[in-house]
Amino acid sequence: MHPNLAFRGESTARNLEFARARGFGVLAMAAQGAPLISHVPFLLNPAGDVVELHLVRSNPIVRLLAEPVPGRLVVSGPDSYVSPDWYGMEEQVPTWNYVAVHLVGRLELRPQEEMRGLLDRLSAEFEGRLSPKVRWVADKMQPEGLERMMRMIVPCRFRIEDVQGTWKLGQNKPDAARMGAAEALEKAGTGAEVAALAALMRAVS
Repeated sequence: MHPNLAFRGESTARNLEFARARGFGVLAMAAQGAPLISHVPFLLNPAGDVVELHLVRSNPIVRLLAEPVPGRLVVSGPDSYVSPDWYGMEEQVPTWNYVAVHLVGRLELRPQEEMRGLLDRLSAEFEGRLSPKVRWVADKMQPEGLERMMRMIVPCRFRIEDVQGTWKLGQNKPDAARMGAAEALEKAGTGAEVAALAALMRAVS
C-alpha cells in the first residue's frame, strides 16, 4: 500500500465493493525463498469477511494448508503512467496512478465435498455478468467428466482480517492539475482501463 495517507482515505466498504466487483486477484503466500503466487477468481461474501476460491491440487500453496496460514489477496484495478507535462505545473515528476485493494487474512483448505457447491456459485456469479447469455451450468457436463475435473482442484476459504486500499488518483494535486491530467491520460495514457481511471480521477472530491 502507498504510504501517503492522501491515497488511502477510501472506506472499507468501498474497498470491499471494488474487490467484490473485480472478482479476480493475486494470492500471495509466504514461503521459503520467494513468495508463492497464484492468480485466482474468487467470491467475496456479503459480510465482506470471507473469500471463497479454489486452487489446482498440484499448486505448491496447497501443500502449505495443513492448517490455516496467513496470506494476502491483491486486487488490482485501472492504472496508467502520468506524465508531469499533463499537470500544467512546474517542477513535477512522472508518476503512476492506480487503484489496488489488499485483503489480508488466513487461507484454509476446505473439505472436498464443498467443491461442487463452490464451482456452482462461481459459475453462477460470472455467467450472470454475461446477461442476456444463457448461463453455463456444471450439469451441462457428463458426470464422469465433471468429477474428473473436480478432483484436480480443491476448495479454499480465505478469512479476511484486514482490508487495505490505495486509490492513487492525484488527490495531492490542485483540482485543475488533476483534471488536466485526467483528460490527457484518457487520450494518451498507457496502462489498463485508462478511461475508467480518468473517470475516477475526475470524481475525486
